[in-house]
Amino acid sequence: MNTRRHWDLFCTVIDNHGDLGVCWRLARQLAQAGQSVRLWVDDASALAWMAPDALRNSLQDIQVLPWAEASEPELLARLPAADIWIEAFGCTVPEAFVTHAAATRKQQPAWINLEYLSAESWVPRMHGLPSPVMSGPAKGWTKHFFYPGFTPDTGGLLREANLMSRQQSFDRAAWRQRHAPGPAPGALLISLFCYEPTVLPHLLTQLAGTPHHLLVTPGRPLAAVQQVLSQLPVETMSPLWSALPYTDQDGFDEMLWSCDLNFVRGEDSLVRALWAGQPFVWHIYPQEDNAHHAKLEAFLDWLKAPQSLREFHRVWNGIEDAALPSLHEATLNEWGDCVMSASQRLLAQDDLLSQLITHSATTYAAP
Repeated sequence: MNTRRHWDLFCTVIDNHGDLGVCWRLARQLAQAGQSVRLWVDDASALAWMAPDALRNSLQDIQVLPWAEASEPELLARLPAADIWIEAFGCTVPEAFVTHAAATRKQQPAWINLEYLSAESWVPRMHGLPSPVMSGPAKGWTKHFFYPGFTPDTGGLLREANLMSRQQSFDRAAWRQRHAPGPAPGALLISLFCYEPTVLPHLLTQLAGTPHHLLVTPGRPLAAVQQVLSQLPVETMSPLWSALPYTDQDGFDEMLWSCDLNFVRGEDSLVRALWAGQPFVWHIYPQEDNAHHAKLEAFLDWLKAPQSLREFHRVWNGIEDAALPSLHEATLNEWGDCVMSASQRLLAQDDLLSQLITHSATTYAAP
């Protein structure tokens, strides 16, 4: 991992909290490992709050470049050739970029197709498989599929080298006092980062009248909560809640570490919730063909989720039409034990960054 290489990381933004979040974490960890990274992205606006230093060019070894510039011949002629290309989440390297590389390089870079995260059984079979390029300027070159995952026969998960030490030295009580000073001692502190679950009204009315404080993250979660509350009858008791500001990625981790229960969504925050070791509920990204149902069940199987956690996930994700299970202390303790056990299993496995570096070293060819 001490060999310095140059990486081109390509990202097109669909959900700026997810795909860009993962790519920025990867870019930052590569730089921390002594690598040089160019992050090509079509919409970097979310980095203004997710990673403020990124757009101020104050981070060494990381360049954030507009996607459109990857097709400008004059710029490409000035840039040093990268040793590794990563296409994140199904995006495609711009054709002009490939054409320039094919015309100026003697050999191809290590070319990695970094896929979405899944616990489904087919992932280990697909991980690492070659994908020959059959046409176009890069004909004869080969890409490799790289699948993140939860088991040792996959690509693993992103995990900073200092993550556990940061978490152990974190002052949880001070964070809670700053962000939720109102609840009585023993009240349940809950973070909410979700899409628009149809059972959100049920959750909010379920919390009302119980000792709790709901911390709502900005964007879609805040808009969803405000809409639900505006439609509740006047006589309905409302939950105790407050809105959080946008925060950088380290701040998001601290929120997960501080809360007794975390509602998370998508891919990046799922992984962070696992590392946090606190009880959590995952709102999986919904797909029109309901392919996310099988993906969720596969994850719950890997997690060894107790029945109450399975039921809550199915209702929260709209798979089952039922009432949300109650959030009793014994239930949350059972969920927490489950998550901690899963986190310990993951800590015993190689992380995504180290596996990417090892893979690229074995397939790297000098330009």
